[in-house]
Amino acid sequence: MHTVHTPSTVSPPAAALRKLIALCSQIPHTLIAFLARFSIAAVFWKSGQTKVQGLAIDLVGGEFLLGWPHLSDSAVALFREEYKLPLVPPELAAPMAACAEHFFPLLMLLGLGTRLSALALLGMTLTIQLFVYPEAYPTHGTWAALLLYLVAQGPGKLSLDHAIARRYG
Repeated sequence: MHTVHTPSTVSPPAAALRKLIALCSQIPHTLIAFLARFSIAAVFWKSGQTKVQGLAIDLVGGEFLLGWPHLSDSAVALFREEYKLPLVPPELAAPMAACAEHFFPLLMLLGLGTRLSALALLGMTLTIQLFVYPEAYPTHGTWAALLLYLVAQGPGKLSLDHAIARRYG
């Protein structure tokens, strides 16, 4: 015999769980997307900062050095000795990575071209996972989940993408 539970027959723990689930479902996409954008942008920005000299911006750490950025002396060596990407010479890979790790996170923070920026960073994540640090799949999986969320759901209302879409449809 199948028992149908009406609201009056639901146990107190089940009712509390339902209330918790309903409360959690009210977390706005805009908040989740903003946190995802900020967090993943910080990961790539901080990595990019290790590859340049002359420019240092760390909003959380309070480090500011506004100058003309240039590739650090160790960046090419890092790509030659540790990263060793196939098909891309270190002299090309190092400046490309440094530029991408600054450009796409900045766009993500602004919420401008968010989906495309997330796709670009997802490509970098896959490259790192496959060719550089294959044992770091838990970290890269977390990055990929954030980036895929942004690709699928967009940047939320606190973004230039949203403002542009509202203005121009």
